[in-house]
Amino acid sequence: MPGNPTDVRITAEPIDTNRCKFVVSVPVLAGGVRRFSGADDARGSPLAEAIFAIPGLAVSELIVSGNLVTVVKRSAAPWQAVGRSVGDAIRSTLTADVPAVHPAQRPASGEGSAVNDDALYEQVARVFEEQVNPMVARHGGRVELIDVQDAVVMLRMGGGCQGCGMADVTLRQGIEGMLAQLVPAVRGIVDITDHTSGANPYFQAAKK
Repeated sequence: MPGNPTDVRITAEPIDTNRCKFVVSVPVLAGGVRRFSGADDARGSPLAEAIFAIPGLAVSELIVSGNLVTVVKRSAAPWQAVGRSVGDAIRSTLTADVPAVHPAQRPASGEGSAVNDDALYEQVARVFEEQVNPMVARHGGRVELIDVQDAVVMLRMGGGCQGCGMADVTLRQGIEGMLAQLVPAVRGIVDITDHTSGANPYFQAAKK
């Protein structure tokens, strides 16, 4: 349903220099997740088409889930300079009278043999929402799913988990254990939280 552009509020939350999450006040995609890896992939979804067409942004990936739009760019331009263009693209497509994002087509039988990052993203997001975050919330923390690339989960810790000396233990024993049991196709975890001065990568069985 078309709406008034002023009714759509968008908050940009940069993750790093190349990745930014845009939180939208209205749903962008009703269910599931859509990942776009290029302009060709974006055809038929006006929001994705508009973002990939932004001059100078050089978008390499776009992830849409619920009210979140995560943009990955190759451009060196700071998010403060290009974020408004992304917000305008989101707002204009959401207030049009056509769906901003079309649901993903399910693969035909026989095509799902390879690991599907879209399906993994949905499964991991469900585990985070239903089990991981209720667990870490007791300690005042939260864990945010950023992306799934080649079956490797990218996450960021916030609240009481950020900078916590127990973050390594929480991640490796708690979250990795849950994912190994509930989403065995996940090959590893990368924690991109800036706990002290930079990202801290963790992979299953990386430490003794």
